Amino acid sequence: MPFPSRTSTTTRAPGLTGTTGSTGSTGIAAPHAATPHAYDVGLLLLRVVLGLTMAAHGSQKLFGWFGGGGIDGTGAFFTMSGYPSGKALAVVAGLSETLGGLGLAIGLLTPLAGAAVVGTMVNAIAVKGTGHFFAPAGIEYELLLTAGAAALALTGPGRIAVDRFLPWVRAHRLAYGATAVALGLVVAGVTLLLRK
Repeated sequence: MPFPSRTSTTTRAPGLTGTTGSTGSTGIAAPHAATPHAYDVGLLLLRVVLGLTMAAHGSQKLFGWFGGGGIDGTGAFFTMSGYPSGKALAVVAGLSETLGGLGLAIGLLTPLAGAAVVGTMVNAIAVKGTGHFFAPAGIEYELLLTAGAAALALTGPGRIAVDRFLPWVRAHRLAYGATAVALGLVVAGVTLLLRK
């Protein structure tokens, strides 16, 4: 197989400025960067799947849908898990998952939506923490949801999102996401401190 030539491979995608490929010291072209549209579609897919998954879990807690326990069943589980006021925390967890999930899915206040999911999932990991990693007894699923929500809070929703039309969050900043994730972790920590 012939090796690529050492000539310049600088290319430009339509509508973009700057180079998206160049040769390094080996003379082999660096891979082309994805277009902004590709990033937006990828973020949209991640937001919708993660967000609707969380909203479904929240609706299990709030309404008993999809085989969930509703407020009474979830409240009893939280009380058994050492949380005071199990029913109140079932409402808080259900609202955090439902509203946070829907916010992620449509890209509305994405850093706060991600923080709501992060805070809830940190508590889920603490309750489930059995020393196992792999499902069904382990925390891999909860950890994946937590990392996905934190990643979306940090990166922002992309351009295919409601946030794009809100002037105060249109220009996503890493600091917004980091502050929101920190807030979610602090609230999760305070909630865990209440646990017996």
